[in-house]
Amino acid sequence: MNMSDSLIQIYIHAVWATKKREPFILPELKAPLFKHIEQELDKMNCQLLIINSMPDHIHCLFSICSTKSISYIIKQIKGSSSRFINLQYSLPTKLEWQIGYAAFSVSKVALNKVYNYIKYQHVRHGFKSMAHK
Repeated sequence: MNMSDSLIQIYIHAVWATKKREPFILPELKAPLFKHIEQELDKMNCQLLIINSMPDHIHCLFSICSTKSISYIIKQIKGSSSRFINLQYSLPTKLEWQIGYAAFSVSKVALNKVYNYIKYQHVRHGFKSMAHK
């Protein structure tokens, strides 16, 4: 690598929950919600590796670029995804996310382990999977 170029390999495992941990992420909302989040990440030059959810929370593994902070990325994802769902679907209540989130750095060596943790988390919770990616 030429030192005039930049190489950024930062992977984040982010988790965030619905407001009051309400079971809002219904099976029929997963595919459009996941696709929207993937598109938002793409707009920010971040690459989605995998996303999956339980009815009350989302796990997302993605790489970040050098120009955006983790807090900015998560804020954009959460805000745009709730707006998208609330505008596109007539639901009895609006999708809202809790204010906080968790974000963990993931080494390249641990990527496969975290990927599989997200992909198969439904087994721990006793649900059918619909992981994206």
